[in-house]
Parts: sequence; C-alpha cells; structure tokens
Amino acid sequence: MEEKRIHNFNPGPAALPLPVLKEIQDSFLNFKGSGMSIIEISHRSPLFEEVLGDAIERTKRLLHLDDQYQVLFIQGGASLQFCMVPMNFIKVNESADYVNTGTWATKAIKEAQVLGKSVQVVASSEDRDYSYIPEDIQFNPDASYVHLTSNNTIKGTQWSKYPDTGGVPVIADMSSDFMSRPLDPSPFGMIYGGIQKNLGAAGVCLVILRKDMLDRIPEGLPAMLSYQTYASKNSLFNTPPCFAIYTVQLVLKWLEDTMGGLDRMSVINQRKAALIYEVLDSGDFYKGTVESGSRSLMNVTFRLPDRDLEKKFLDEAIKNDFTGLKGHRAVGGCRASIYNAVELSAVQALTDFMKTFAKKHG
Repeated sequence: MEEKRIHNFNPGPAALPLPVLKEIQDSFLNFKGSGMSIIEISHRSPLFEEVLGDAIERTKRLLHLDDQYQVLFIQGGASLQFCMVPMNFIKVNESADYVNTGTWATKAIKEAQVLGKSVQVVASSEDRDYSYIPEDIQFNPDASYVHLTSNNTIKGTQWSKYPDTGGVPVIADMSSDFMSRPLDPSPFGMIYGGIQKNLGAAGVCLVILRKDMLDRIPEGLPAMLSYQTYASKNSLFNTPPCFAIYTVQLVLKWLEDTMGGLDRMSVINQRKAALIYEVLDSGDFYKGTVESGSRSLMNVTFRLPDRDLEKKFLDEAIKNDFTGLKGHRAVGGCRASIYNAVELSAVQALTDFMKTFAKKHG
C-alpha cells in the first residue's frame, strides 16, 4: 500500500520529485549492489566519484556551461557564501556593487561589511518594502563584481531579466530559482545556491565558478574559506555531504531525462505561477504583495482581508492536505512555494481550494 502524500508548498526544505524519492528508497540500503548505503560508502570510492562526476556533467549540460566554468559543492549553505564571496573577490582598495532586494541580499551586504570590505549598494527596493526589482541601475565600471539575489523567497520577487553590468562579473545567489528556467551564463563570474529548494535535500551549496575568477583569490585565506581549495580538489578536500550530492544528482537526472530540460521546466513553472496569480488578480479577497513586473515564479506571496481569515485559511488548508502555505515569520501572510517538483496538479488543486475558500468567506 502506497503511503499518503500531501501537497507540499514548503519554502525549503521543499518538495522533491516522487521518482527521486523512490529511487533513494530503493537503493538506500544497498547502493549500486555495494552492500552499503549511499551514506556509508567512501567519498574516495569509484562509486561516489561516479555520482559526483555525473552531477557535475548534468549541471553543465542543463545550463550549457563550457569548460571555463567549474562546478563545486560546498557545505554551509548560501549563507556561508555571503562571507566567502567578499573574502575571495574584494581585494584591498577595491569595492563591490550590491543590489539590495531584501532579506538575503541584505544579509549578504551585512556579511561583507562585517569583514570590513568596501560595499556600494547601487540600488535598493527598500523604499517600497522590497516589493519590486530595481531598474536602470548605474553600476561602477571598476567594481570587483556585482552581487544580486535572483529570487527572494520571503518577499516573492524575482529578476525576470538580469541587468547589463557593462562587463563587471555578476555573482548571483540563485538558491530559490536554480534550474527553474534557462540561463545565459556569460555575464556571471559565479552562481551559487543552497540546493534544498529546487535541487535536493539540505546540506550542500552548489557553486558554479568561472575559472578566471580563481586568479583573483588572495593568498592566506583559511583553507575551507577559499574557492581555490574546492576547485583544486574537485570538492573533495574534506569529506563532502555524500547523500546531499547524491540527491542533487538524481534531481538533475530527473530534470534532464524525465522533464526534458530547463526549457520545458520553465514552461511548466510559468503555467503554475499563472494559475495562482490569476486567482489573486480576479477579485478583492486575495491581494498579492509584489508589483506585477517583479513577481516570482517560485514563491507567490499574498494576503487575505485580515489576520483571522489568514489563520482560518491556513488551518483549513492543512485539513485539505495543503502544507507550507504560511508566510515567513518576518512578514506574515501566506506564501505558495511552487518549485520544480511541485506538480501542476497540486497547484490546480490549491487554486480550486482558494476559490472555494474565497466564495465561502468573501
């Protein structure tokens, strides 16, 4: 008898593809006929080297990365990258440009400042509570890099088009929309993201680094805080989180072989988001919190007429097998995180529930 599954709209850790979970289940006790679990095999073994190599190659194929890019797996999540990036790439007497679109961008700026690095906040959407993505930004041509956050899980904003930085390398935190749509990698010196939203189980950060960026890294950094360490050892300087990387590999295989790549995945994600935004725009009961041109395709944030109705909505949602719809504690309200593994049918069921609830309580 198959275990009951509910509609999972959690913001991270988040839904994983059911075929991936089943493959993990089937091979967990005896991985590839080894007589050992994936969490028991040596990270130096040919078995794990195959997992790691396949994850790297699939990442490169899905994003159309050529040999000038290196794929790394680093522990500490995206939050560790907030300090590693300025440590590695802002030299003495240099500065970096940051775009502040709220929460995670704000944290990245703070971490650079804690290190005493020079940071220029060249644009911010704080004036309207981070409800939009800034436009017409003037970047400094001599900046070490431009840092931005591609998608804000808490505020529900997303860059639909990345800005022209005049050749200054872009470093982007893509934790919550990684592999959700096609990407032109050419403007990016580095892309990073925690994988617990679109790509796997919590425990590792996927880093895509353009190799010329390695030449900028100063000597004297602690080994575990230098990208040179990970790049020179193929992410195997110390014991990596083998299970987390294995999960990433399976999700990438699902994306490539089952879903047909990022072009097709992007179309599905747009359809899912459109269904919910259509409900938000169809009346006065639900109200989206983001300006229309900056809406996220991954995290749809909205409010109801009052907090009592929001609580009732969330309580009834759980009773109807919808979980994860509570907004972040910093902002309240409601949020539907509709990452790659959230099926179109789950979103259709959610919008039906939203319409019924509005008709009943509106």
